[in-house]
Amino acid sequence: MPSGTQAIDRAAQLLVLIVESDDATSVGELSQASGLPKSTVSRLVSALERQGLVQRQDDRGPLRPGPVLLRLARRGVAQDDIVTLCDGPMRRLSEATGETIDLAVPMPGGVEHYVAQIDGRYILGTTNWVGRSLPHHSTAVGKVLVAFGGAAPPRRPLHRFTAATVTDPGRLETQLEPIRARGYAVTQGELEAGLVAVAAPVLGPDGRAVAAISVSGPEFRIPPERFPELGNLLLEETHPLSAQLGYVSEGAA
Repeated sequence: MPSGTQAIDRAAQLLVLIVESDDATSVGELSQASGLPKSTVSRLVSALERQGLVQRQDDRGPLRPGPVLLRLARRGVAQDDIVTLCDGPMRRLSEATGETIDLAVPMPGGVEHYVAQIDGRYILGTTNWVGRSLPHHSTAVGKVLVAFGGAAPPRRPLHRFTAATVTDPGRLETQLEPIRARGYAVTQGELEAGLVAVAAPVLGPDGRAVAAISVSGPEFRIPPERFPELGNLLLEETHPLSAQLGYVSEGAA
């Protein structure tokens, strides 16, 4: 049984291999590159994954840097964190829509964590989500994070919050491509009856979502005919944010 120091050294070695790899890597490839047994690599990778240092799309999928490292990488931009970076765009969205604006980042365990909010101007609005975590399948920000590779698609049984909550992982999977195609996600009463949200991703240099911004409010103020309007407003603000983080879109010259 390796000592605590030896285990830390081995885990650090694997983490460096994953970060420095040009492509996603597998447990077998890590075993070969490190000279460690596959069983040891698998155990250490599971520990790194639980702490958000690495991530993969499913139990046997390729390994990539996790959300903790992506958040650390964001600190290389002029603004010292994602909240500061997104503050101006969120305030403009608040002014343009009058609705509640939220910022969330992916976390280990299949949830997103809400790190900033600007309340709407209306008396009837949404609760304060800052400091709370919610499962990806029930929210617009969560679906955006999954659709744009910032979080793994949920595979386990999904909790039903309302009659509209998508609890079938297969059905959730079919929603992801349309979200990627239009650039934003919408939820209608899936977390709470009558609550509507539209969200778009903030992308890192590798094109994966490192955060998501949402506009939310009651369904009588955000009917389906407003979804394209709000989606486009979000994209107008999130595209420049992604560019600041080093993402270059395929259509860019």
